[in-house]
Amino acid sequence: MKTSANVEMNLRRSTTLTLFCLFAALTAGAQSRTQSLPVTDAEKIADALRAAPQFITAGATIVDYPASKGDEWRVLRNGSSEWTCLPGPPPGSKHDDPGCFDKVFFQFVKDVLAGRPQHVNRLGVAYMYTGHTVPGATGEPFRVGPHIMVVSPHPDELEGFTHGGWDGTYVIHLPGADHPGQWFLVIPIQEADKREHR
Repeated sequence: MKTSANVEMNLRRSTTLTLFCLFAALTAGAQSRTQSLPVTDAEKIADALRAAPQFITAGATIVDYPASKGDEWRVLRNGSSEWTCLPGPPPGSKHDDPGCFDKVFFQFVKDVLAGRPQHVNRLGVAYMYTGHTVPGATGEPFRVGPHIMVVSPHPDELEGFTHGGWDGTYVIHLPGADHPGQWFLVIPIQEADKREHR
């Protein structure tokens, strides 16, 4: 016959075991999210396909970043539309930030990464449905939530937008001191990191 002390001891053991298993599962999940960057071509294709709606990714060409500055972009999958999708992480990043770019925005990205002057001749659009990690105002990483980006041939037209994102849209330039004038519009489609971004 079980006594109340035995029942209480079994309940404590069961609770302790449950909490330990929950902690182990959460820790393993967090580690797999931070450590599982795409490596194989199949993983890179799957990663790039997460960056935009299916009607964009279905016909998009998927390419991988050049191994070094000036090298060729490696085609992972040929497409049938003007869209190009890239897996994460971008060069110099350890964050999985895939993106899909129309012809204009992709040329902008290629020029920036090659160190060439940018010649934006019309509006360009990009999707980053998984978000993007950028340096925040404090220097710590800031996670921008899922968003759409627009690059303009007239960056001065973007001057009316905030730089902080608190009104839903904002302008930002590419991170780094060597990209101070390359502004583009970011349109969040989901709430971003709560930390202030300036």
